[in-house]
Amino acid sequence: MLLIRYMKFIIAFSFLVGLLFSCGNSEEPKVADSFNDSSILFGNKEYRLPELSSPAKEQAVRWGILEDFLYEAKNVNGSNFEALRDRSERLDEYTDSLFKKIPDTLNTKSIYSRLMVIKTRTGLLRQVSHQSRIDSTKIENSINELNVSVKNFIIQLNEKFQKDFIDFQRKENEDSELKKQKRFTDSVYKIELQDKKNKSV
Repeated sequence: MLLIRYMKFIIAFSFLVGLLFSCGNSEEPKVADSFNDSSILFGNKEYRLPELSSPAKEQAVRWGILEDFLYEAKNVNGSNFEALRDRSERLDEYTDSLFKKIPDTLNTKSIYSRLMVIKTRTGLLRQVSHQSRIDSTKIENSINELNVSVKNFIIQLNEKFQKDFIDFQRKENEDSELKKQKRFTDSVYKIELQDKKNKSV
């Protein structure tokens, strides 16, 4: 009798466990299928990053990977789930390359720190877009944070080149002023020499 009750309990327990696993498994493909739908887009398709200034664009051409990085960062917005996963992987790789190839003229603390923030944000985006259970809110937040970090980076680049231009102009003006003063001093000296000659005659 006890054995029969025990067997019934085992059968009922096995049935419940099987039912739980089958329910759990049947829900997951629905989550995955909804994100495989290419019509579902993430980020703000209308979002625009700031433009690089002309000198910053020239530097971007020399810092080749920067152009690729900015292209992917811009196009993360409005990507479907599959494209987002691919872009997050490329962004992570490009950020590594940016760190390895910072031009000497741009290797400042402020630019390095902006790149460090971007590195963190791209890593988080890659992480949330590759989880087994997708959280669209986390993905949207991660894209927004990446947008802000890239925007701040571009602003910092533009400010760096603007400051360099101002410093260059200031130096040019100082050099020009020094040349004017030297010419004036030389002309005064020549006049004094001429006066001395005239007096001695």
